[in-house]
Amino acid sequence: MGAGHGHGHGAAAGHVGGRYRWRLAVTFVMVFSFMLVELVFGILSGSLALISDAGHMSADVVALGAALVATRIATRPDTTGRRTYGSYRAEVFASGLTVLIMLGVAVYVVVEAISRIGGDVEVQTGTMLVVGALGLLVNIISMVLLRAGSKESLNVKGAYYEVVADAAGSVGVIAAGLLIAATGQPAWDTAVALAIGLFVAVRAVILGRQVLAVLGQHVPDGVSLDQVVADLEGVPGVSDVHDLHIWTLTSGMNVATAHLVVADDATPQEVLVSAQGILATRHKIEHATLQTETSPIKQCDEVNW
Repeated sequence: MGAGHGHGHGAAAGHVGGRYRWRLAVTFVMVFSFMLVELVFGILSGSLALISDAGHMSADVVALGAALVATRIATRPDTTGRRTYGSYRAEVFASGLTVLIMLGVAVYVVVEAISRIGGDVEVQTGTMLVVGALGLLVNIISMVLLRAGSKESLNVKGAYYEVVADAAGSVGVIAAGLLIAATGQPAWDTAVALAIGLFVAVRAVILGRQVLAVLGQHVPDGVSLDQVVADLEGVPGVSDVHDLHIWTLTSGMNVATAHLVVADDATPQEVLVSAQGILATRHKIEHATLQTETSPIKQCDEVNW
């Protein structure tokens, strides 16, 4: 058979994101500190672009914090005996919370920006430019810290993309400051704030769809169910494949279960080894629970889900 009893307990130590916890922690402190600075000076300067970017960064603070906590929870051994898959899905739940916060921030920024249209608002461009430049510097440092981890861990990659988006927001703030200084039109501040709000909303929807796909146990992106069936049926000794299920446990961890009907003269253990090897090398499914049988079990035909 595929996974034994002990497979669900020792795997946490191999969680890649745990190796980059200190980098996430440093990034979290920097982004959180600068978010407070940006919020205060946004209020003092009257810049909605600064305030909206601070709101955007608040969502990123939660995302970074969730990623940081998730790496801690995911690497913690299960002592209850009830979490047979460990606590890897902490990352998914944390991402779901981030989606809700991002949507809330986006709605607030867009509503506030619309309410300012046609109004006479004075914006201090000097403050915008200085704070925007400092924000860009913080984001660049954070990107350097997380870049290496983003290539190995999807959890860290998510945090890295959050920081990249922050950098885009800082560039937007700088652009708004320059446009207002050049044209004398504070409407540029509102326009940039709207753009940041819409950008955050789009990212929230994209991330939300990924979260729902994992929680709904959809077939992972990049995995073709028909191709998996064809590859398994191509294993010497396998005559049929049924009751196949493939889903994502958490980012970068795909799992599967399946029943393999084998010929009478086939060696079940050899079939299992070959099938698991194909799933791991061709489809990046390293944890597969496979059952071999010499003829289809009647119960499989009776179960309709």
